[in-house]
Amino acid sequence: MATNLELLNAQHHAGLRLGDPPTGGPHFVQVVASEFVAAAAVCPIFLTKNAETGSFYAGAMFGFEPGENLLRHEGAGRPLFTPLDLERLGFFVTSDGAVAIDPAHGRFAAPQGAPLFEADGRPGPALRRIQHVLAQLGAGVPETDVFIQTLVAARLVEPVDVDLSFDDGQTLSLAGLYTVSLDALGELEDAAVLDLFRRGYLQLIYAMNGSLRQVSSLAKLRNDKITG
Repeated sequence: MATNLELLNAQHHAGLRLGDPPTGGPHFVQVVASEFVAAAAVCPIFLTKNAETGSFYAGAMFGFEPGENLLRHEGAGRPLFTPLDLERLGFFVTSDGAVAIDPAHGRFAAPQGAPLFEADGRPGPALRRIQHVLAQLGAGVPETDVFIQTLVAARLVEPVDVDLSFDDGQTLSLAGLYTVSLDALGELEDAAVLDLFRRGYLQLIYAMNGSLRQVSSLAKLRNDKITG
């Protein structure tokens, strides 16, 4: 988290404008359960472990190496899917629920960006969207943690190996990724499966599993860039 945060208010930040999230950025971004279906339509969703805590979290993969976003093309307009965690870049929620910003973040350096506040000090559309995003994350992160803990407790999480070869001769092996085992799911007692269904977890499981098909789609996009 940024160290020089400022509590957001209309008096001190009246002229602040908000630009788009950076075009590069991380190739693997945390997502919450409410994003799974939209994310799975365009990119793979994996579980991986937080390096500091060792706990699992879910992430959407946009590329195979840091800084690589294969779903973003110059001049192609808004991406098909933008994670909430990217939309909120530059904004934070304090322990007492207030919104804070990192004024040094590049998003606030865009003179053509959308104003955060109206002339009368009310939040403008851009800030209202950020407030909505922060609320979704505030609810979604703990909800997703419970979902993942349920998968772990049911022994449904398994490691997955991703080995790739590209037309330029490069090979990549991605480690530390996990998914949900449909084989293990099929071995659960009926009552356990019914519980997953009633909690809405089966839809999330199948969205994650189906998203693995997007690995080959990303690989094709990478090859197209190489050969283009």
